[in-house]
Amino acid sequence: MKDIPWLNEFAQAPSVLIFDDFIRVYFSCRPLPDDKGQYVSYTAYIDLNRTNLFEIINIAKEPILKLGDLGTFDEFGIYPTSVIRDGNEVVAYYGGWTRCESVPFNVAVGRAISYDNGETFTKSGKGPILSYSINEPFIISGPKIRRYNNCWHLWYIAGKKWIENNNKPEPVYRIRMASSADGIIWEKKDRDLIKTKLEEDECQASPDVFFHNNKYHMFFCYRYSLNYRGKEGGYRIGYASSDDMETWIRDDTKAGIDVSEEGWDAEMISYPHVFELDGKIFMFYLGNQVGKYGFGLAELEGQL
Repeated sequence: MKDIPWLNEFAQAPSVLIFDDFIRVYFSCRPLPDDKGQYVSYTAYIDLNRTNLFEIINIAKEPILKLGDLGTFDEFGIYPTSVIRDGNEVVAYYGGWTRCESVPFNVAVGRAISYDNGETFTKSGKGPILSYSINEPFIISGPKIRRYNNCWHLWYIAGKKWIENNNKPEPVYRIRMASSADGIIWEKKDRDLIKTKLEEDECQASPDVFFHNNKYHMFFCYRYSLNYRGKEGGYRIGYASSDDMETWIRDDTKAGIDVSEEGWDAEMISYPHVFELDGKIFMFYLGNQVGKYGFGLAELEGQL
């Protein structure tokens, strides 16, 4: 949106909060890059008419969170963000980005609370709530928060290594999970959840878990470790199922969606978010260049 400078480009990683008459879709956006070509990332929202999800009825006036202070983990980005209701509050978990010297960036997960129905959020502190550890040394990102059986569950990605590619490091990351009794103190499972398919260094992201028909369904995205910015190696949406959230059976043929033959999502699709609304199941997802041209909407045909 050219008249809102901080919301100029991209609409990434949609996450839904449902109200009586509308749904609020949080997404990450960027102003134009600086004179060195560097971006920062904010999280905004739009409200969509519940009976017509293509009708925008409200747009955030400001980012829901400010970027972090000098030297903090979220100084350069708030992306992605996942929200959940907790009584009268709305809790957000988000990836906070910082810039590095030897590699382009590092990420950890922050937490924030809204007391005004998700319009603005207050950070729980200046540091991350989930960060690097002895077996997860960098890139703790892509949080997706859920609460099942009175327990909080956070699916996220953890970096495994950086690959040198023509003097430009590329990260490899996999899907992992942590659990919590209160949403604040987390116990990491400390292992990859989804087997690789493309190659040993396959990258996986955006693990969105949806409980339906007595089973846990995970929609996620995956790509090759290198040469992934075009159609051949770009992101696709995968699928796995589980009875206990611990052991997952991957079967990407059941993802139910692929790139289009032409248009904004013909090269890649990624960052799925699945939600139920008025008896129907929908998916928001990103298209080419990981959301540079916005996010799309798909509706489930058949049953999960």
